[in-house]
Amino acid sequence: MPHRFALFTQRPLVLTLVALLACGFLATSLLSYYASRSSIRDSIVHTELPLTSDTVYSEIQKDLVRPILISSMMARDTFVRDWVMAGERDGLKMTRYLKEVMDHYGAYTAFFVSDTTSTYYQAKGVLKQVKPEEPRDAWYYRVRKMIAPYEINVDPDLANQDNMTVFINYRVLDYQDRFIGATGVGLTVDAVVKLIDKYQQRYQRNVYFVDTEGRIVLTGAEGGPEGARVGQSLAQLPSMKELLAQLPKPASGTYEYATQGQGHFLNVRFIPELDWYLFVDKREDGALDSIRQSLYLNLLICVVITAIVLWLLNGVVRRFQARIESLATLDSLSGLPNRRGFDLLAAQALQEAQRETRPLMALMIDLDHFKQLNDSHGHLAGDEVLRGFAQVLESCLRHSDIICRWGGEEFIVLLKDTNSHNARLIAEKIRQRSEQQVFRYADKALRLTISVGLTALQADDSLHSLIARADNALYRAKKSGRNGVCAEQPISHYE
Repeated sequence: MPHRFALFTQRPLVLTLVALLACGFLATSLLSYYASRSSIRDSIVHTELPLTSDTVYSEIQKDLVRPILISSMMARDTFVRDWVMAGERDGLKMTRYLKEVMDHYGAYTAFFVSDTTSTYYQAKGVLKQVKPEEPRDAWYYRVRKMIAPYEINVDPDLANQDNMTVFINYRVLDYQDRFIGATGVGLTVDAVVKLIDKYQQRYQRNVYFVDTEGRIVLTGAEGGPEGARVGQSLAQLPSMKELLAQLPKPASGTYEYATQGQGHFLNVRFIPELDWYLFVDKREDGALDSIRQSLYLNLLICVVITAIVLWLLNGVVRRFQARIESLATLDSLSGLPNRRGFDLLAAQALQEAQRETRPLMALMIDLDHFKQLNDSHGHLAGDEVLRGFAQVLESCLRHSDIICRWGGEEFIVLLKDTNSHNARLIAEKIRQRSEQQVFRYADKALRLTISVGLTALQADDSLHSLIARADNALYRAKKSGRNGVCAEQPISHYE
């Protein structure tokens, strides 16, 4: 009970220290997390995404812009213009030319449409005659009216079993800048999608293209933002509405937006060769996974350290309390229990003896003429004698017996499970050893005798009445000339 009470009184202090420690750890971990998070976000926005966008742009120049350059070269090729202006007399020459372009540059398809004859030439030969009323030929009449030198569009390729193809349609002008036809090359949409998927896998970003009207024109196999497909407008996507409200049309730069509770970093770059915008999108959770895991690890370490500190602190408090209680219940000079310690031990011993009807003897012991010894040799000598006598007492008794320095030169002993006869023998043993013992102090041999009063526990006894009877017996022993043992009658009904 004393330990539990002591720990209870220390609980607010322990809890306060633990709370301060936990708050300190938590604050440090969170500050570190948010500082790292801010640093990573800045790095993504200002360095990583723009750098990725530049790298992807370089890849695009190699993979997508190259067909535009090929188409431009074809439109300015003197062979094409001279052949048209000469009356297109040999169609095989154009067919061979287009096949050479395909083979040399690795294009999926190459074509030329003459404005004079409306003939559609392809590497395999003449494909057809274009007509204004034919919906599939609308692209040609659109190019015919364009001011821009070329366009990029996605259409089925009649020459290749209607596979969806990205065409670069380039206007061909004669030497007087008059329109004489359209030429260009094509890439299959599947090939372009594979290129985009390659970018996404390589750079761990979502990559897609948007035209100047805000429509998605090319994506990877899994689609664009929120799984959007080609032809869908960004304005139709809930996550993009707020962004587009700030940007009526896509503008180059780095932005942030959120969809389904997930933050995104977005870099937008205009590609003039394609007249498209390149969107490079990075999810926030992937970027912050490592520092979030570090935060969880730090918090786990904090919990473990706090638990260890709590365990150590609890142990320290228990030892401290035990030490305080020990100091409060032990006599500092003799090392024996003092009155407070004796009261706790004796009360329990009396309860056990009365409950189980076992004998219990009390011995009250006084050192004869101790005041005279103090006056003759000093209090330090008296202290040494007290310590020595405590050792004599302990050597004559069992571990189960209770010994107490009652005060000054008086001691009290409770003998458990001991009848009056054996108690007297023990008292005599203590008296004789004390008489024979030589106590030394400052090279002086000191001797003393003791007086002992003993009595037995009665059925209706309290601790007070038991000690009072033993004290009466001690008084009689001293009156009888000291250095003796007296018993208070009746000795015991346990005999």
